Amino acid sequence: MTELERRYLRLLAAYPADYRRARGAEIVGTYLDLAEPGRRWPTPADAVDLLRGGLRQRVRATGVTDLVPGVHLAAALALLTATTLAGMWTVLELRPALPGFGEPSAGPFVSLGIVAWVGWLLAAGVQALAPGRWHRRAVALALLLTVALVPAAALTGLPRPPLFVLLPQVGLGVVALGASRARPVSLRVAPLLAAVAGLAAAASLTPGSFAWTYRAVRAILMLQDTAVAVLAVAMLLAVGLAVRGDHRGGWALLILLTPVGLLALLPLAGAADGMPSAFVPNWTALAATAAVVALVGPALLPVALAVRARLARPPAPSAHR
Repeated sequence: MTELERRYLRLLAAYPADYRRARGAEIVGTYLDLAEPGRRWPTPADAVDLLRGGLRQRVRATGVTDLVPGVHLAAALALLTATTLAGMWTVLELRPALPGFGEPSAGPFVSLGIVAWVGWLLAAGVQALAPGRWHRRAVALALLLTVALVPAAALTGLPRPPLFVLLPQVGLGVVALGASRARPVSLRVAPLLAAVAGLAAAASLTPGSFAWTYRAVRAILMLQDTAVAVLAVAMLLAVGLAVRGDHRGGWALLILLTPVGLLALLPLAGAADGMPSAFVPNWTALAATAAVVALVGPALLPVALAVRARLARPPAPSAHR
């Protein structure tokens, strides 16, 4: 057995045991046949493909067939939210403070954030214009640019958006990676329209009401309002679809709880800090609250899957004497 085959077999552990016994050799053999001579490690694309396929099979094994449609629905809502926010933050970046205000800037922009927000605007355009295989790549690139702002700011000494702005964008981006490739034109164009709407809404505000920093009251309230709006839409979809016997809305709501919590990070951290009305709680409260939101939200999903699978399992036949 070669090293490459052994590493593919390790990745195959993502699949359920019964599935591995039935089709494991066939799957690994296919990847080995397609591998270039001399390769020792699976490509990142192969690794992601295997892990995604294993997760899909494990979900199917539970009998929960509406989870994947729920992931697609949550991804669509997350991408709409992320591109809308990117449009609004782009306008903020174009309005640096005047020199006398003592606010740092990155050249003609408020901060390095302009790079990430333009990346999200480009991702919105790719959703509408490019073939399906580019959808996730465009979102992944925008997500990487957002994450890269933190080390880039540390290396250059230039300002960046605060973490309470970047974390929800990262959370929305991770969920948006679950978007379906096969989408109607309306869903493909929607992120671009949302980005334009965000640009227009922010541009309509006067510089006095849409201030020059991310810590301005109006910018902070915008995050909180967005959290309420996303939660309300997700809840309405969950209830409306459940009435028709469609439970994908419930899964979408569960998946979106983490980015919603990150959007509402400041009021949640303020409540944890004993000051729910504080706009910027202390760093310890912010970090602890972000950690709780990032851990609790994803942990609820396997719990819900286990409960749903248990409820869907037919009752064992009773023994008659």
